[in-house]
Amino acid sequence: MAESNQTIDGNLLAAKSLAHFGVDHMFGVVGIPVTSFANRAVSLGIRFIAFHNEQSAGYAASAYGYLAHRPGVLLTQNDVGRGDFQELDQIEAVKPFSKFSVKAKHVSDIPKAVAQVLHWASSGRPGGCYLDLPTDVLHQTISNSEAETLLSEAETFINKTTETPNLIRNVSDIEQTVSLLRNAKRPLIVFGKGAAYSRAENELKKLVETTGIPFLPTPMGKGLVSDTHELAATAARSLAIGKCDVALVIGARLNWLLHFGEPPKWSKDVVFILVDVSEEEIELRKASVNVGVGLVGDAKCVLEIVNKAIKDEPFCLGKSHPWVEELAKKAKDNVVKMEVQLAKVVVPFNYYTPLKIIRDAILGVGSPAPVVVSEGANTMDVGRAVLVQTEPRTRLDAGTWGTMGVGLGYCIAAAVAAPERLVVAVEGDSGFGFSAMEVEV
Repeated sequence: MAESNQTIDGNLLAAKSLAHFGVDHMFGVVGIPVTSFANRAVSLGIRFIAFHNEQSAGYAASAYGYLAHRPGVLLTQNDVGRGDFQELDQIEAVKPFSKFSVKAKHVSDIPKAVAQVLHWASSGRPGGCYLDLPTDVLHQTISNSEAETLLSEAETFINKTTETPNLIRNVSDIEQTVSLLRNAKRPLIVFGKGAAYSRAENELKKLVETTGIPFLPTPMGKGLVSDTHELAATAARSLAIGKCDVALVIGARLNWLLHFGEPPKWSKDVVFILVDVSEEEIELRKASVNVGVGLVGDAKCVLEIVNKAIKDEPFCLGKSHPWVEELAKKAKDNVVKMEVQLAKVVVPFNYYTPLKIIRDAILGVGSPAPVVVSEGANTMDVGRAVLVQTEPRTRLDAGTWGTMGVGLGYCIAAAVAAPERLVVAVEGDSGFGFSAMEVEV
């Protein structure tokens, strides 16, 4: 009874809430007024990784979430009292940039607020959420018994709002998908980071090998099916997207990385089958490209259904199919040309000489394959062609936003999320300069 009447402050309640909902790593820069909160979190078993720069810590939290398949938490300093940042409406300031944002206005709000941001961060398409814990709220106190009640209520909220994986609404959509692929003369499978996050590699490989359809990964989709697979079209990318007549795009946005799905890079007659967890994304693309079918759902779940439908009425292009042969020949020719460049030892170095050394060293490691973090302009672009990914989620780069400075934060996150793997940073000099101090972390 005496213990239940004891009080705890908002710092400890916030730390308890994070631990209660499974958070075991946190990234950030500790300073007043969040030092007490960080110390409470560490005392509860949450590992805190301290950075020199909050930007790098944010990148690390993002990459950790992607690799660990759960929210990565960034702790950043909040306000220091009235008259300072606390009187700035931080929620309104971050709304345009966050998927969900909430402010705890009283210590009793903390457990549900923590539950909400963790839920929204990982539901549907994962995205950044913002939780504001003002200093005065962190200093407020409640009884232990009330804290336990609030945690239980927050858990009930999570259980009620947790989404089941999206299911295909119309069987006809699956039938139309299979029909389009079956009847296409030049089909192509494109997959990206969303498929990687979904852990869809087994389903993807089954689809590729069952149908014999060539595939093209986006940069962070590389490795879901090995770059060395005979149906990989990466080395014939321009030909693949320029001539395909049906493109099944799985967990990849038709953004700048894929030339928005538009001519002249893509054929004006190409029909897209879009698989995305976000219906909004599919509807957005319908305004600019020919979307034959939009399948809303988790990539892994959708591919399981597609594979089952194909199994019932199987088809396979075969190695002698004209499209497969055309892509294979182009890919082989381009690889030979690249190897000629890579064989030249150029001093002072060009991009190819060091990247060949790095590529061969990475391949020599074997399995588990290292995680390669690449950033910069030419370093990243040339590296996408030279460096080989043979296993899922082993490439991290600037991706969708093309942001400089992600390298060291991503490296640290990869080392934390995948301690069994070597982590290799392939950095352009300018990119490295953005976050070089994080080497000390």
